[in-house]
Amino acid sequence: MKQRVKLKGRLKAYLQTAIILGIVLAGVNVGIYFLDIRSGAIVSAFLVVYFTAMLILLYHNKPIIMNEFISFATQYGQIQRRLLRDLELPHVLMDDEGKIIWTNIAFENVVHKEKGYRKSITTLFPAITKEKLQFEQQTEFELSFEEHEYTVKLKKISVQEVLDNSDIIQNDGFEGYLIAGYLFDETALKLALKENDSQSLVIGYIYLDNYDEALASVEEVRRSLLIALIDRKINKYISSLDGIVRKVEKDKYFVIMRKQSLLALKESRFDLLEDVKTVNIGNEMAITISIGMGLDAPTYAQNCEFARNAIDLALGRGGDQAVVKTPQSIVYYGGKSQQVEKNTRVKARVKAHALQEIITSKDRVLIMGHRLGDMDCFGASVGVACIARALERKVHIVVNDMTTSIKPLVELFNDRNVYDDDFIINGSQALEFAGNNTVLVVVDVNRPSITECPELIKECKTVVVLDHHRQSSEVIENATLSYVEPYASSACEMVAEILQYVGEEVKVKSNEADCLYSGIIIDTNNFTTKTGVRTFEAAAFLRRCGADVTRVRKMLRDDAKEYKAKAETVGNAEIYKNAYAISICPAEGLASPTVVGAQAANELLNISGIKASFVITNYQNQIYISARSIDEVNVQIIMERLGGGGHMNIAGAQLENMTSAEAIDVIKDTINTMLQEGAI
Repeated sequence: MKQRVKLKGRLKAYLQTAIILGIVLAGVNVGIYFLDIRSGAIVSAFLVVYFTAMLILLYHNKPIIMNEFISFATQYGQIQRRLLRDLELPHVLMDDEGKIIWTNIAFENVVHKEKGYRKSITTLFPAITKEKLQFEQQTEFELSFEEHEYTVKLKKISVQEVLDNSDIIQNDGFEGYLIAGYLFDETALKLALKENDSQSLVIGYIYLDNYDEALASVEEVRRSLLIALIDRKINKYISSLDGIVRKVEKDKYFVIMRKQSLLALKESRFDLLEDVKTVNIGNEMAITISIGMGLDAPTYAQNCEFARNAIDLALGRGGDQAVVKTPQSIVYYGGKSQQVEKNTRVKARVKAHALQEIITSKDRVLIMGHRLGDMDCFGASVGVACIARALERKVHIVVNDMTTSIKPLVELFNDRNVYDDDFIINGSQALEFAGNNTVLVVVDVNRPSITECPELIKECKTVVVLDHHRQSSEVIENATLSYVEPYASSACEMVAEILQYVGEEVKVKSNEADCLYSGIIIDTNNFTTKTGVRTFEAAAFLRRCGADVTRVRKMLRDDAKEYKAKAETVGNAEIYKNAYAISICPAEGLASPTVVGAQAANELLNISGIKASFVITNYQNQIYISARSIDEVNVQIIMERLGGGGHMNIAGAQLENMTSAEAIDVIKDTINTMLQEGAI
């Protein structure tokens, strides 16, 4: 049957206007008959002629009008198609699996393909994987292609509505879709942003670490020459990078440069650190520098604050290194040399008086170390407890897990006639005592996440930090007093010095002196590691207080199982690259396998040719790594790559969701990477 085309909408109403007006006129004609029959007949005759003419015109012109509309619609669709083909924005239409259905000229020019290319989009852009084609309604991502940077926008187009309105194809529940893709060329924009970023401001500080000590090692008449050479070296180096450097103090420099220049510094791994050491006019001690850089902050003032934080971190980690701080990260460079021991005790005296004032202003003292505490941690806690007792303040030492290494020390405080029942408490008990009138002293650790009770730091308003580990990006913030000295051999050494300046009323009992002395013994490996003049002076002070070497030696003796485990660890060690000893410490049957692992790492250093040792211990479903070295390798920066930290010679890390074999592979990969970078 022939299908007739019908008009609708405004066009239909427009064409029917003449008929409607004729009908209205017919009604008027009826009224005219009542007034004048002759006039009504004349109007009736006109109506007959009018309706006849209109019907003939409509019948004759309607097909012509419809053909004109169809012709216009066809031409309009072709114009749209032509415009889309000629659109300068690259456009592609794909099926739901990424097969190309249609492309415009701009897209064909980008991919250098002729019209009719019907393969998958992944053959043109490997970065557009099938996974990226699985999205909800629309997505966008960045794409690099032939030295151009594009932002790709993909959008789903449902086919269901098209099928539902189709008179040709019947929709039997098909729910497919097409994917329309657009490529926005942002190469020029990104180049402009990159250039603008490379010109952004970088603020830095350069400090001479051992200014006084180096000058003291050279003749007085040549000191000005030494400083002049250092100034010239720094000025020349920064000027070659198109930067500005100004000396603000005798041992401090202020630096301004562009980010592009800092990138050059990073590529050279801050070789200025090594260049300055080459200045030698007979000085026995080479001058080392610390560098702190701040960048990418929204304001210049914040960049300056980042630089100050960075230089503080560099100094807190022992100096001779560079620290670059941004809002997102902190990156360390250098740190290969040993820290310089300060012969002066002025800082220790100042910190001792400050600690005394803080404790005096509070009613209660809580002392906390790190998890799985060792002798240095507990010994330092006991030393601070002596100060609190002398100042007549209630004191508690927080210990959650009683390791075998500190059990002999804890047993020294079982005399309830001398020490209260709550002298040693756990973390939950300590939280009950926390408050505004309590001071928390954190010893032998400066990272809040590995303390015995991290919540305690938040609950106590007054926090004191006493530590000898090199600082990392994670520190205890807003500490009332922070005394972090990386050159110190142990926390016990620092506390022993403070004890001498608090006042004569501090009396250290023999058992307390034994605890402090044992902490020094452990961290210096019997005075063979990181031992300076002040270490022996602290040990001499403790001997005068009653510390007994024989008693301490008995407490430090190993259990038979621990001794065998240590021997097995040393015996099974793998020598990697003829310089790195890596082994696994068995944890079965050991009360404190991590301590045994640390001792085994020290033993491995006695093997000739070994630069660093790494012992892995699987304990409580967690991997503990003990890293040790003598002087050739900085194990701290190696452990920092694994999320840990420590000293240049003594460091560690903890890994989760990993086996011991996988941990060994991680250590080897880290060593390989750092050797390629020149970091070690």
